Amino acid sequence: MTITDAPPAARPAGRRRIVWTGLLWLSLIPAVIWLPARTFGWDAGFWVQLLAFTPYVAIWTLLPVLAALATRRWAAAAVAALIAFGFALATVPRVVADGDRGPSSGVELRVMTTNMLFGGADAGEIVRLVRDNAVDVLAVQEFTERGQQALQAAGLEQVLPFNQLAPEWGASGSALYSRYDFAEQASRRNDGGFQQAHATVQVPGAGTVYVESVHPLAPSSRDVVSGWSADLADQVPAAGGLPKVLLGDFNATLDHKPLRDLIATGYRDAADAVGKGWIGTWGPYDGDPIPPVTIDHVLADDRIGVKDVQVHSVKDSDHRAVIAWLTVPAT
Repeated sequence: MTITDAPPAARPAGRRRIVWTGLLWLSLIPAVIWLPARTFGWDAGFWVQLLAFTPYVAIWTLLPVLAALATRRWAAAAVAALIAFGFALATVPRVVADGDRGPSSGVELRVMTTNMLFGGADAGEIVRLVRDNAVDVLAVQEFTERGQQALQAAGLEQVLPFNQLAPEWGASGSALYSRYDFAEQASRRNDGGFQQAHATVQVPGAGTVYVESVHPLAPSSRDVVSGWSADLADQVPAAGGLPKVLLGDFNATLDHKPLRDLIATGYRDAADAVGKGWIGTWGPYDGDPIPPVTIDHVLADDRIGVKDVQVHSVKDSDHRAVIAWLTVPAT
């Protein structure tokens, strides 16, 4: 029997298969790194920013699965499917309404948060959202004297006459406006330098609820990541005392461990609870091609029910307003 080499045409085909197999395995490496980073809260500078885009990566992980199945690379398909499953466990629950959304009976409290982008957002549009949705409590971030005057001129104080205001130049100001009177009110400056207005709101028929306009430092560079993490850790935990609602620009998504740790003290994310947790609230900014991410939240502690959430664009702001329909247990 004579042994001959493989036909010349078979060699390039074999090499191409090896190359494509290698590329398929290489395509899995970013997701293999990303998933543990997201799960365990790797706070290396650039990772904090990238983790905000985890839902987009979760969708992308389906492509290697399909490519491996289509080309019958079974080992790669199994690994890719396992990775995609891990991302699905982390992100898919946000688009599925929770079976337990807290108490369903009690007194309805409608809350809204909006970031005014250095006080320049359209005040008339904000007031219209408050009126049209019968908002009871409004939290404002990046609240300046210009923004305060614009909201006043647009008639906000006619609808929400009680307030705790801490206007400042730039991005550090904060405010709370309410339909109901406050038992106590103040503003505190977090370590990142932002004001956070807070108050105990006297809700008729439901007693008193603690509300705070949240705005931790943004993890915009490696140097401030530790400050961002510290600001989130310093937010008021849910357990004990009055029922609590934290709402505002958290500069974090549910893929950031410091925010998940805060929620674990006894809060539920309102948008996540009703299956709207993938709706982006920030971006693009100044026309940059940045996919929207979800960094504005309403956190209600477990003693408060969540009925619904809506997200609305606001002219001249890079953030969308978030409105949540909550249920506070009656007294």
